[in-house]
Amino acid sequence: MAFERMVASVLANETASYILVAMKKTDRRLGMDRDITRRDFIHDISLASLGLALPAGMAAHAAGGKAIPVGESYPPVRTGMRGSHPGAFEVAHALAREGKKFPAPTDLDETYDLVVVGGGISGLAAAFYYRKRFGPDARILILENHDDFGGHAKRNEFHQGGQMRLSWGGTMNLEYPLFSDEVNELMAELGVDIDTLLEGYHFRYGSGPKGKHALFFDAETFGRDELVQDFSFRAGRETDLDDSIDRFPIGEESRESLKKFYARRDNVFAGKSADEAQALLRSISYTDFLKKYGGLTDEAAALFIRVTHGYAGVGADSLSAAECIGASVPITHLLGSPHLSGSGATDAGGDVAMFPDGNASIARLLVQALIPAAAPGADASNLALARFDYSKLDEAGSPVRLRLESTAINVANRNGGTSTTYVNDGRVLRVTAKHTVLACYHAIIPHLCPELPESQKDAQKYQVKRPLLVTNVLLRDSKAIDKLELSGAYCPGRLHGAVWVVKGVDTVGYSHDWDDSGPVPVMFWGSIAPPDSSVPVKEQHRASRALLLAMSFDDFEREVRTVLDGMLGPAGFEVQDDILAITVNRWPHGYAYGYLDLWDPEWPEGKAPHEIARRPYGNIAIANADAGAAANTHIAIDEARRAIGELGGR
Repeated sequence: MAFERMVASVLANETASYILVAMKKTDRRLGMDRDITRRDFIHDISLASLGLALPAGMAAHAAGGKAIPVGESYPPVRTGMRGSHPGAFEVAHALAREGKKFPAPTDLDETYDLVVVGGGISGLAAAFYYRKRFGPDARILILENHDDFGGHAKRNEFHQGGQMRLSWGGTMNLEYPLFSDEVNELMAELGVDIDTLLEGYHFRYGSGPKGKHALFFDAETFGRDELVQDFSFRAGRETDLDDSIDRFPIGEESRESLKKFYARRDNVFAGKSADEAQALLRSISYTDFLKKYGGLTDEAAALFIRVTHGYAGVGADSLSAAECIGASVPITHLLGSPHLSGSGATDAGGDVAMFPDGNASIARLLVQALIPAAAPGADASNLALARFDYSKLDEAGSPVRLRLESTAINVANRNGGTSTTYVNDGRVLRVTAKHTVLACYHAIIPHLCPELPESQKDAQKYQVKRPLLVTNVLLRDSKAIDKLELSGAYCPGRLHGAVWVVKGVDTVGYSHDWDDSGPVPVMFWGSIAPPDSSVPVKEQHRASRALLLAMSFDDFEREVRTVLDGMLGPAGFEVQDDILAITVNRWPHGYAYGYLDLWDPEWPEGKAPHEIARRPYGNIAIANADAGAAANTHIAIDEARRAIGELGGR
């Protein structure tokens, strides 16, 4: 109940503060009255029939947006509220939050070898591995609650400016140095060549061939709009920073503490052993390290909190100093290293490759391999330009069927196989199979499978997903950005921790050159700061999730307009006219729960929550990145392979 009271306070005060602060610039001044392509578009679903399966009032909430206009039924081009969009989450919330009892299901005349719950990368990979193990004739049904496949690997496709522009709606990095042999093998089977991707990869989170990092201090938080160019809290310049810091709209004592901090080149743990130093780094938050060992004021240290939001889904005040070493924030110059940050490091946290629509391309390649009719002729060489035929995803004659807008509500072992009950278009339906793989996040599984052992359900509940927010805004042109020589900026006082100019991922048939001054997406990236970062980190995630779900599309639109006006307005950007489209990808259940130094114990081998949570149960196996306790695409793939290997023979 304490948590519920905290959330109620948050919804009454914290969300209001986001909104009221931004409204200091009037809606008319920001162009909120302009008719752009956006505003809570929802997928094609009969909300009236959906209401039959939902608690009173929930259907009205789901119907709050406008329907997709004719000609905009292709999911990747949909704008407005995406990610966990209206219509995608209400059934699951009814089940898990309200304890909804659904009507008796209608048994479909459909029998499968495998049912997969979740059409993200792990679920799609599970279907792929199942066919490899049991043969191409295996009948598979994939159930996905969203109106598109891929999970967090979401493709955002814009055409409002003429030529197609792509951006990332969620997971985007391929951390190829960390791939297992099996993931490398799958990539080869899908035709993915990392060297080819690297040849066309010039984005690198602000370290590309054109433009520089910057810091944007907003007037609502800091008293005036101030864009400090050629400065970054991550992987930036290491010397001659005093003039830039003098422009920070913070107190003089805080500015001086930053100057001294950046100028230092010493080892605060001199005389201690490596083990002692590591123990200290793991026991203190990064922001506390900055204050205790770096000499920063509270005000100066607070500037770094949102820097890790997109990278880790949690603030730097809840990450240990040791964990932040890999995040390329300034720390190693106080540990005996001559460098402030790792050589060549970026927001990706290391070496990565990337598709122009992020890991949506991996999902698309898996779907094309499973259901070739959905994209005939598409392969890894032309994938970015391929248009998928969604009408082919769920054809009766296909050995693999992908059923969108279908939320599972019960999975059970029955009669030597499994039964899976789900809601589609307000109907409660059931199918049977030899096996089921749960490729959904762990915390929902106890509600889907109440027959699981209590210890396993407790382990699944332990893994609370970290919220993720990716908002893409298509601008009419990049002239103001080019004039300011920007590649992106950190925004320490705003909702999104960072904003990046999306150019320079030129591969698989797609090209958007850095010198092209035409329409350009900018990506706002981060998470929702919790109202209280001193509470246990899982409570932080829950409170941030409540904030994220409470915000309307207008709130997000007002936010990005406020930032773009303050940042680019002095260079000629017209906020009322120069925004063509906005896509908000909100992921309340975003990053997989990875264990953190400050919040989790060290578990004996085989006893960690994710290891207990993923145990197979009869003919039911469990996959997804939660099962590997790491928010990486290659982890999701490895866990899918493991889950299929745990199933018994057909």
